[in-house]
Amino acid sequence: MNNGMLTYLALGDSYTIGESVPAEQSFPYQLSSELNKVSYKVSEPTIIARTGWTTDELIGAIRSRAMTQKFDIVTLLIGVNNQYRNYNINTYRTEFVQLLNTALTFANGNAKHVFVLSIPDWGVTPFASGQDANQIGSEIDAYNAINQQEAAKAGVSYVNITPVSRMAKTDASLTAADGLHPSAKMYGQWVQLLKEQVIKNIPN
Repeated sequence: MNNGMLTYLALGDSYTIGESVPAEQSFPYQLSSELNKVSYKVSEPTIIARTGWTTDELIGAIRSRAMTQKFDIVTLLIGVNNQYRNYNINTYRTEFVQLLNTALTFANGNAKHVFVLSIPDWGVTPFASGQDANQIGSEIDAYNAINQQEAAKAGVSYVNITPVSRMAKTDASLTAADGLHPSAKMYGQWVQLLKEQVIKNIPN
């Protein structure tokens, strides 16, 4: 805690930086805002994320930052680019576990302060038109089975936002203008699920 404020670190890729929406509409900023509305005091999020990052690229970026700060809230959402690039799924498990351990270190070893989000299904978006949406969906499910298993082993919270992401198949307002990434509205729905877990695990 920093001057009575909860500190927040968000680790991930384009879904964490909120590609194609203003920064304040990304899910980390919306989460901070929503928590502040219910009498938490959360500082502006620290974000280590970039569009296109895979697990190994996120690991490298964290290493290069050499941060020693501890945080009260840490979120981790990573893996869609591993799936998109057809990386070995076993490598994903190894690197995801490494990132989860890193997240726990940033949370000062407190599993109650780490929150893993599932990978959204981009196969339902206009960007995936002409591709095998069922195959994409089943591969995303396989990746999510891994991150859910490892989150459970580590004793951290798991927030399954994949069903919400699939609602974009029939609701165009949930997709950003680029036809691929979530809109602010969808991020807001993720945040409602995430906020419940934060409030449950980090009492005000």
